[in-house]
Amino acid sequence: MNITIHYAFLPHTDADAALTFYRDTLGFEVRNDVGYDGMRWLTVGPPGQPGTSIVLHPPAADPGITDAERQTILELIAKGSYGAITLATDDLDGLFDRLQASDADVVQEPTEQPYGVRDCAFRDPTGNLIRINELR
Repeated sequence: MNITIHYAFLPHTDADAALTFYRDTLGFEVRNDVGYDGMRWLTVGPPGQPGTSIVLHPPAADPGITDAERQTILELIAKGSYGAITLATDDLDGLFDRLQASDADVVQEPTEQPYGVRDCAFRDPTGNLIRINELR
C-alpha cells in the first residue's frame, strides 16, 4: 500500500494576496482558481510535483459552522495561530533571501535546531505559519 499527501488546506483572507505570495514569491504553480458564491479557492503546488498541492480556501466556508465558530476561526487566523505547514528546500538561504526581499513576515531566520533540522519560519499574507526545512 502506498499513501501520499495529495492536498493540504490553508485558509486565506485575501485571495489575490495569497496568489501573489504562493505563485510569485514561492514560485508555485497555480493548478486551480475557482470562484463560487462570492468566495474563491486556489490550488497551488510546487513545479514538477503534480500530486502534491495546497488548497487556499476561504476561512470557515463550511455551511455547518455557526456564526460564533466562524468568528473564533477568524480571530485565530488574525493571531496567526490557525494554519501551518512545513515545506522543504535544498537552498534554504536562497529561499530565505527571496522571502525577505519580498517583505514576507519573517518569524525566524535560518537556524540550526537542536533536534537536527536547519529551518526558518515566516507567515503568509493571511498569517499562516510556514516553516521551511533545509534538505540535506
